[in-house]
Amino acid sequence: MARRKKGLPINGWLVVDKPRHVTSTDVVAKTRWVFDARKIGHAGTLDPLATGILAIAMGDATKTVPYVTDALKAYRFTVRWGESTPTDDAESKPSLFSDLRPDRGALLAALPAFTGDIEQTPPVFSAVKVDGARAYDLARAGEAVELKSRPLHVQSLSLVEMPDADHAVLEMVCGKGGYVRSIARDLGQALGCLGHVVDLRRTWAGPFDLTDAVSWDALDALKDDPDRLARLLPVSAGLHDLDEHAVTAAAAADLRMGRAVTSRIAAEYGDEIWASHDGAPVAIGIWKAGEIHPTRVFNVDGDT
Repeated sequence: MARRKKGLPINGWLVVDKPRHVTSTDVVAKTRWVFDARKIGHAGTLDPLATGILAIAMGDATKTVPYVTDALKAYRFTVRWGESTPTDDAESKPSLFSDLRPDRGALLAALPAFTGDIEQTPPVFSAVKVDGARAYDLARAGEAVELKSRPLHVQSLSLVEMPDADHAVLEMVCGKGGYVRSIARDLGQALGCLGHVVDLRRTWAGPFDLTDAVSWDALDALKDDPDRLARLLPVSAGLHDLDEHAVTAAAAADLRMGRAVTSRIAAEYGDEIWASHDGAPVAIGIWKAGEIHPTRVFNVDGDT
């Protein structure tokens, strides 16, 4: 007899406003405890010193995580000029110093080089794998770590304010795999003054923003709330970048069995879409020659 899986078959998204000094793993663990969720994950790690949007997927929502992970995300962050640190943030002590400080004109002139399709080298203290090991584990062990640059799309990078000569507050909207710490480090190098992140907040990620979020303390309180499931966003919230196409009950049954179905929809060959029935997601599929070919299917009660 197969062992019964632990936890409840809960489906949906919970958006948490992560506080400082809490890891993304901590948020997942607490959410699992609050909801007793059988299957759970998150869409995009935040550093322990970072705050803001961390989207937690449960049940069938985990099948939509890649679409949120790949989506644009926005960050507001503060750079401290004149100092660089091994971690490129305030988690470690400064190791190099400079007396130079950029003025507003120099900073504004430097920003365009960090927008569009750029190449970015991740911080040495990051979760990037090197020969199967995490870069931060190697760095903490005292090993020299060399990471390759990787492409990053930065939709915008703008100056919000310069509260004093030592600090600048910026906002960035970027695609998957962006490291704000690298932006601060590289800006400091380009300006000849060094720099590292002292404050970082993710303000939105794909379809989710702070108006959707519950605080860390509110998450604790949900444990004893009989209506806590009402705080979940639907599974389909993670499919915001795909076109939705409604199908019949018969087509929904076929898609859930992994069978392609004929459908008259306005789509281009090879488009990725999601099929729904009565508003609930049925499947994600590829549109080919008048048929939807399912690549991921959802349970009958896929939405919360």
